[in-house]
Amino acid sequence: MSVKVKTSGKVIVILVVLAGLFAAKTLWWDKRPREAKTSTEIGKVVLPDAPEASLQGTAASKLPLPSETPGANGGTKIKWEVMAWNAQFPLMYANGGAITTKGSLIDNAKLQINIIRQDDCNKSIADIVKFASEYKSNPNIEGVFASYMGDGMPAFFSGLSKELEPLGPEYQPVAFYAMGKSYGEDKLMGPANWKADPKNALGKTVSCFLRDGDMNILLKWAGDNGLKVNPDETTFDRNAVNLVSASDFLDAANKYITGYKEKRAFVENGKKLSSDTTVGVDAVATWTPGDVNIARKKGGLINIASTRQYSTQMPNITITIRKFANDHRTDIENLIMALSQSGDQVRSYNEAKEFAAKVSAKVYNEEDGPYWLKYYNGVTEKDIQGNDVELGGSMAFNLPDAATMFGLGKDGLDRYKIVYNTFGDILSKMYPEYMAKYPEYARMIDKSYMQSVIVNHPELMEGKTIGVSYAPTITDKVSSKSFQIQFETGSAVIKPQSYAILDEILKSTVVAENLKVGVYGHTDNVGNDIANQSLSEQRANSVKTYLEGKGIVAARIESKGMGSSEPVADNGTVDGKAKNRRVQIVLGQ
Repeated sequence: MSVKVKTSGKVIVILVVLAGLFAAKTLWWDKRPREAKTSTEIGKVVLPDAPEASLQGTAASKLPLPSETPGANGGTKIKWEVMAWNAQFPLMYANGGAITTKGSLIDNAKLQINIIRQDDCNKSIADIVKFASEYKSNPNIEGVFASYMGDGMPAFFSGLSKELEPLGPEYQPVAFYAMGKSYGEDKLMGPANWKADPKNALGKTVSCFLRDGDMNILLKWAGDNGLKVNPDETTFDRNAVNLVSASDFLDAANKYITGYKEKRAFVENGKKLSSDTTVGVDAVATWTPGDVNIARKKGGLINIASTRQYSTQMPNITITIRKFANDHRTDIENLIMALSQSGDQVRSYNEAKEFAAKVSAKVYNEEDGPYWLKYYNGVTEKDIQGNDVELGGSMAFNLPDAATMFGLGKDGLDRYKIVYNTFGDILSKMYPEYMAKYPEYARMIDKSYMQSVIVNHPELMEGKTIGVSYAPTITDKVSSKSFQIQFETGSAVIKPQSYAILDEILKSTVVAENLKVGVYGHTDNVGNDIANQSLSEQRANSVKTYLEGKGIVAARIESKGMGSSEPVADNGTVDGKAKNRRVQIVLGQ
């Protein structure tokens, strides 16, 4: 299952040696998460040394690395189940090891965390249910947390909430923070001709863990390009993208590598035919190290779409049960402070990033620190066939990043709400037998813990958020889809019945936050070319204005009028003219 994902703050800039006791105080005591203070420049500032540095100026205080000695602070005990996912670097650094180490940010927060790799989501659900049941009768037992891919949470919450219902509403799951996000490593890998023309994916197969975050990348890419996806993994539709079920993200890659094949019944228009065929695996939805395994062991696939482009889609969401969170509010807030400080350290200092990678290797019991560091950063390598392929890529969050994700940032846009509802709607439509509906966002997300930290520790909000820069024009198209937006006759005034369509466009652009948005207006051939050109430009600008009003920055939108120069249907028919009167939305870079 894929579960895989700036700038918090300063703690005291220490650069002058006053004496042993004072140094110990400033280097440890004053940096405890529960005692965060406003930074003061005392001497020379050590500048950040990482390219995505979030700490600047007087806030740029480099913390000493945690020790490898286990901590014993007597604080709240938590078992934290994670998948092998680099978006968890802040937790790795903050904890100091698989078990909390002395002098780490988690140790200073008076928490004792045991990080455990758990790739089986069903096992995570079972462990949380078991914990909730035991916690009801014994509130002193070890807490259980889990981290999961943000776009997969509607499905995860749907299953978990149902299991917890008998215990009562207090024991429902709750999400309270995001420590990072996937920034390229989760992806759809396919043949190069899919990139050239997405329609080449029709009648082909994608291996993936069903109803998982990586599969959602395929669903978004297909939806943005107007392609159908066959939800039945036992049949084969020549006019849709077909799915091959895998047991997890590594198995998805392995099915491609080993040349897996299976027999499928043909289906047309939702009806099974009497004939069948044998299918293999043409493409894969996976994440690191699945993508690395494909490149090293077989090759032949490139990145069709990834969380580098769909950069809001996959934050690393942390959950526990509501009763435990409420009972341990101070612990949760101190944890958020520790993780946000850690995110700044990982973002700003290569030494901290290397340390987090080293801990990751121990927790995951796979590869070594340099391996996880390499693929945290993301690289372009030659696959075994000599093709260039982008591998890996994650990003740590600081407090401003997490705030921006949950609508607590400057623009007030709740990006995660859009992600949650977008993929919840898609999956409930595709798989009504599994999740006819999913839990409401407001019931599953509790922002109060973050809000408290933001209000009480404004110094943690001084770091930079993850930056995005957009090219002046789109030169590399990821997706293109036309919409029949209704305007008042002969004008650029959008009719109210088209607002729902515009909101769908908004959702798509929010999920794909790293991509520029092309808004291209088209007309039929009625009237003269000059008038059609002007009208198409005005209508494109109306859509642009609508998106800007919803929070999309102006620099991200490229608005053009194409007039009647690019028809997609016969202008000699009424139906053809209607199809040519359209607004085309292109996502690219």
